[in-house]
Amino acid sequence: MPAVWHWRVEGEVQGVGFRWFVSRAAGALALSGWVRNTPDGAVEVAARGPETDLLSLEKALAAGPPQARVDRVVRGPDSGWDEPDTAGFRIRH
Repeated sequence: MPAVWHWRVEGEVQGVGFRWFVSRAAGALALSGWVRNTPDGAVEVAARGPETDLLSLEKALAAGPPQARVDRVVRGPDSGWDEPDTAGFRIRH
């Protein structure tokens, strides 16, 4: 059964292509979910899929794209899944 994980990524992660990076990484893993900027400068990510693929995404979040500086990746509690499984992975604005 697929799992749902949520993350908050802190550091220099806005204005550096981080959301596009996450979208490509999640798409390559065939995960569904979303990524968005937060008003306080962080990035929030929610993804659904096999735990091994979610762990791979978490590792990608910690690395980030070359222009980013990731200070912290925090996996938070599952706050409920509100996406249809057919939605794929998208960038929320």
